[in-house]
Amino acid sequence: MRFVIQRVAESSVTVDNHMIAQISKGFLVLIGIDRQDTVEKADKMVKKLLGLRIFEDENGKTNLDLKNVGGSLLLVSQFTLYADCRKGNRPSFINAGEPNMANELYEYIIQCCKKEIPVVETGIFGADMQIALINDGPFTVILDSEELGI
Repeated sequence: MRFVIQRVAESSVTVDNHMIAQISKGFLVLIGIDRQDTVEKADKMVKKLLGLRIFEDENGKTNLDLKNVGGSLLLVSQFTLYADCRKGNRPSFINAGEPNMANELYEYIIQCCKKEIPVVETGIFGADMQIALINDGPFTVILDSEELGI
């Protein structure tokens, strides 16, 4: 499982020329699901995500998490995070989770986040989405369950 987390001043998702989701201060999280991912991995990744202290405190140190600053989440499924570009110039997505399984885990992640964070917005699984953001920092963190030993 991979999360690309961007600390944002604001972010939105548009589908078919209609804005379907928008947040102010918080995280835009692009979520990639692997074929081997499980609910247990999702639980650990969500815990890590929500515990990330990447907002500045009164001393300018990155010491505050999403809850501390009253931040919001925008969660967007993105299977292309599992692109394999080792051979040729056309990426393979063979390692990305099968759509039904990946959508179930994506929805599970959304529900877990909603239990902890008051404002959680989402993209639409499998849709052609346009993502807009004002990256705050910029500050981008990548969480990879394999690298984290999850």
